[in-house]
Amino acid sequence: MKGKIGLVVGLGVGYVLGTRAGRERYEQIKTQWLKVWNRDPVQRQVSRVQDFAKAQAAAVPGALWTGAVKVVKAVSSSGTPEQRLHSGVDAAKEAADDVADAAQDAAADAKRETDAKWGSERDGESTGAKDTTSKSTAKPAAKKKTSEAE
Repeated sequence: MKGKIGLVVGLGVGYVLGTRAGRERYEQIKTQWLKVWNRDPVQRQVSRVQDFAKAQAAAVPGALWTGAVKVVKAVSSSGTPEQRLHSGVDAAKEAADDVADAAQDAAADAKRETDAKWGSERDGESTGAKDTTSKSTAKPAAKKKTSEAE
């Protein structure tokens, strides 16, 4: 799927940059692109990506720092060089696991926040009973998945 999207974007950019139709055609393409970009579904996804990135940026550096401290302590402890090396490798593996867990937790938190944020706005906008039913059944399933993962 990512490859197809990349291909379409690449073709579009190539056409825009290589077009011989001139400035007028470029302005038409630009106007159409801005119409698509400013649509609510697109902006919802942009906001979700931004929220996700903020959550990732906040959680991962703390785990990295803690992991680095553990590795340094393990390597600088007393013992033979071989023992220090093994304890350093073990501490690095634990730190990598902690960073991965922090990233997964941040992703899950960001997903819950954006689902709650956009779900409440969608509930206010929707008028059909079918939409409300599908949303109410989807949310408990998502909560069930996260509780099983923990």
